[in-house]
Order: sequence, then C-alpha cells, then structure tokens
Amino acid sequence: MTPEYKSLLMRCNRLLGTALVEQNLVKLEDLEKANERLLEVIGSKQTRQSTILGVLAYEMKAVKEDDILHHAVETDGIGLVDLRSYEVSEELRKSCDVAACWATWTVPFDHEEEFYSLATAHYLSPAVRSFWEKQLGNQIVWYGTTLDVLADYLEKLEGEHAAPTAATGTRSPFAPPAAGGAPAKSA
Repeated sequence: MTPEYKSLLMRCNRLLGTALVEQNLVKLEDLEKANERLLEVIGSKQTRQSTILGVLAYEMKAVKEDDILHHAVETDGIGLVDLRSYEVSEELRKSCDVAACWATWTVPFDHEEEFYSLATAHYLSPAVRSFWEKQLGNQIVWYGTTLDVLADYLEKLEGEHAAPTAATGTRSPFAPPAAGGAPAKSA
C-alpha cells in the first residue's frame, strides 16, 4: 500500500473509531485496545483485516457489525446492499481504484447520470465520506454493507484487474520464471 493510501486508511479508521465512541456504540477502552491491534495488522500487511470495525466486532467482540449498520440506517437513512447479488458494470469495475476502496472500505457499484451509488462498511467515518465526495462529487447515494461482503468483492475485483496480464500468457520481466526454472512461454 502506498504511503498516501496508508495515511488514508489510518485516518478513516481513526475517525470511524472516534464516531463509534461519540455515538456510544463502543467504549473508549475498547477502542484504545483495538487501535493497538489495528497497528499490528496494518504492519503485517493483512489488507482484509485492516479495519478498526473488524477488530472491534470480530476479534474483541466489543460491538456487532449488524448494530453499526442498523445505527447508520436509523440515524442517517442510508440503504443496505449485498454486492453478491448485484451486477456491477464492467466500466465501473475496470475504472475502480482498488487501493482506495481497501483504504476506505468503500466501493462504487453503480453510476446513473451524475449519481454514484457507493457501498461501505465505514459510513460513520467522516473521512470516508469526504474522500469519496472529493473523488466523485456530492451526488452520492450511500449504502451500508458488511466487511465480508466488501472484502470478497474487492478480492474478486483484484483478480479481474490482474487477469488481463495472465490472459495474454506473458509475464512481467520481474516475475519469477515458471516451475522448473524455464522462462514462461508466451501465448
């Protein structure tokens, strides 16, 4: 992860944690422990686990992810989406900045005229919302989704972004040779 996106990831998670405490969804003591653990996870480059919400909900059991989603629906009126049952356009998939999506735990999944629909697990983080508003403009319709659904989608998207190189049968000049030490054959 580039320093720019690492900084964004840290800011988004920090402000999400603050919002969770301010809205009485998490205790300050739990957030402090979760922040320490998050730094370890980020240091080990475990992208899928680099979220304060994941640490709080799944490692520490300090909050339920569903409770956070229901809170955002009730207080902010966002919708919910399951990306597993949604067909995202090829144009959006190809143009998606996957690193920005991982850093913010958010993904654009629909675009109609000047409106974008975004699915996020970090809606309560003001840094997430302001980042995407700067990227796409203020015409955003927000939807909540779970960490697992978002991570599965992003991993699939990473595979799609890597597939064009694999499909050509060529390899990067810096990639290791194929098994047996012989250079990889081109198609």
